[in-house]
Amino acid sequence: MFWVLLLLPAWVVAGLACTRLCLAAVRAADAAETAGTQPLTLYEAAFLSGGPTRVADLTLVSMARQRRLLLAHTGWATVVDPRGRDDIERSVIGAIGPQGQSPIAPVRAAAAATDAVHGLADRLVSAGLALPAGAGSAVGAGVRRVRLAALTVLALGVAALLMPAQDGVPRHLVALWFALPLVLCLSCLALARIEAHPYSRWASPAGQRLLDALARHADGTGDDRAYLTSVAVRGIRAVGEPDLRAAFAHRESSWRV
Repeated sequence: MFWVLLLLPAWVVAGLACTRLCLAAVRAADAAETAGTQPLTLYEAAFLSGGPTRVADLTLVSMARQRRLLLAHTGWATVVDPRGRDDIERSVIGAIGPQGQSPIAPVRAAAAATDAVHGLADRLVSAGLALPAGAGSAVGAGVRRVRLAALTVLALGVAALLMPAQDGVPRHLVALWFALPLVLCLSCLALARIEAHPYSRWASPAGQRLLDALARHADGTGDDRAYLTSVAVRGIRAVGEPDLRAAFAHRESSWRV
């Protein structure tokens, strides 16, 4: 009956991991019920999709398309209109500095760390749409624990089957006992995939649903807001202009220089 000594930890590992995942999913569902349902602004969509740096990227692209900021293909940003229309635009202009020109990479990093972006993050967290800083996704962490538990159960089951036969217990019955906690883990993973995927680093499940709705709405239009929505949700890879793409392609090398 030594295989039973392996079965017990298999059930404990599977049970604890699945319980934690279920609790995380319940808390996420509770937060979703209390979250607001107002449409997201572009800044909010950018933060929920890619965090503070995505907000800075969106602002740079938006100002460049309005000819209020010049983003050269060499990776430098130059201020054309020094009057920002909101706090985040003013943060970007301030990050460029009094000379009115700077490499894009330090501008991007400095703008992402400003009070304006922190305030945006705090409002989204308070509304239940964003995850607290450094918390990560509880559901995503729970999924990783269940995956590890499934591998552990599988390894313990294989070890039990490789042990010499004892007490006349057929090996297929031993395999069946270990299959039960394995099925529990796989079922939890399947449910989490259906209910909570993708496991965002920034957006709560409620925020992710609003992001999905915003992306679907933008797909049906071809105006400038739809273009900026695509940049907010997908990042710089959604930029279509060759010069703008070249400017952001040089952002890291410009920073090193």
